[in-house]
Amino acid sequence: MSPARPGRARGGRAARTRVGPLAAHPGTAPVLDVDAMLDDPGTGIIVCCGSGGVGKTTTSAALALRAAERGRKVVVLTIDPARRLAQSMGIEQLDNTPRRVVGVDDSAGGSLDAMMLDMKRTFDEVVLSQATPEKAQQILENPFYIALSSSFAGTQEYMAMEKLGQIHQDARADGSYDLIVVDTPPSRSALDFLDSPERLSSFLDGRFVRVMLAPARGPARLMSAGVGIVTNALTKVIGGQMLRDLQTFVAALDTVFGGFRARAQKTYALLQADETSFLVVAAPEPDALREAAYFVERLGEDEMPLGGLVVNRATPTPRGDLSADEAMTAAARIRKRDPRSLTAGLLRLHADRVRAVEREKALGERFAAAHPHVETTVVAALPGDVHDLTGLRKVGALLAGED
Repeated sequence: MSPARPGRARGGRAARTRVGPLAAHPGTAPVLDVDAMLDDPGTGIIVCCGSGGVGKTTTSAALALRAAERGRKVVVLTIDPARRLAQSMGIEQLDNTPRRVVGVDDSAGGSLDAMMLDMKRTFDEVVLSQATPEKAQQILENPFYIALSSSFAGTQEYMAMEKLGQIHQDARADGSYDLIVVDTPPSRSALDFLDSPERLSSFLDGRFVRVMLAPARGPARLMSAGVGIVTNALTKVIGGQMLRDLQTFVAALDTVFGGFRARAQKTYALLQADETSFLVVAAPEPDALREAAYFVERLGEDEMPLGGLVVNRATPTPRGDLSADEAMTAAARIRKRDPRSLTAGLLRLHADRVRAVEREKALGERFAAAHPHVETTVVAALPGDVHDLTGLRKVGALLAGED
């Protein structure tokens, strides 16, 4: 497999490396030029991935807002079950329909819509589009389909690919959007959607499905003795009606799953296209950066275009040149004279922050040494939670390297 392609040219323009105020913290990696990525008309899809709790949803929303206010027509899709995206954008409830975000500065000609994946509704839409009305109704009412479309492992990731493909196809047709920002589920499942076409194919071609389809594909007299033994055994275990429901479900889906597979593979190719950029989001912590390394390596193995790394919620660099040891020494001297001194307490806080910055810098340098070509931007932690567009604008400015 070919390695990841950081710093690739877009739209005929060479990728640029920018030196910003946070370029030296953490590590010495080349700095990701977020605004150049957002402004480039060749960037059509941005996928934010990373482990849980690192701020992917906020990062996705901030990128989408900044792109919209710089003139792009943006839709942001979240498949994270948390609803903080809706809250931060002033939308009471997100669902499978894109909703316009109010309060966005549209003076540059941009716009912003937001939506959250409704797994079952997306599955229903695919069935309705691929099957005849009679066959679709048969599938939608089947108990096994209801369970599969609501909670089956891996369905969320597959439907995320399906919805991304739908949005991209519609946007190409009607010009509604020129940038799609995708927020992904937490942990390593964030990359499970890369495997969903292969897992789907394996399921459809598996022995169990062939056994279930045997009665539906030919006369009962043509069934092999082995198939008959299996179905008889299943009838005893789960009951005749349940087995018939399962066989009906599998036979019905067999007529539409070919379209599922083809579209999933088409979306997979879209994720590999030059218009897509994956941003790996991490916190400046050992576990989160180990996960980030996994994402970077996995994207490279699958030939997915890596845009860069976002180190989120980094400790802000304290002002002044006072080292941690110097601050602690000064605090100790002051406390001897005045045990209740506020200045001594502030010096100790300064020392703690300096040490945190040094620790995060060391972690960043270790990551950069292992992945020297991954462009990085660092976002300093804000004093409070982000819960509105003003907060998202602040995050967007920090992503772009504005101090």
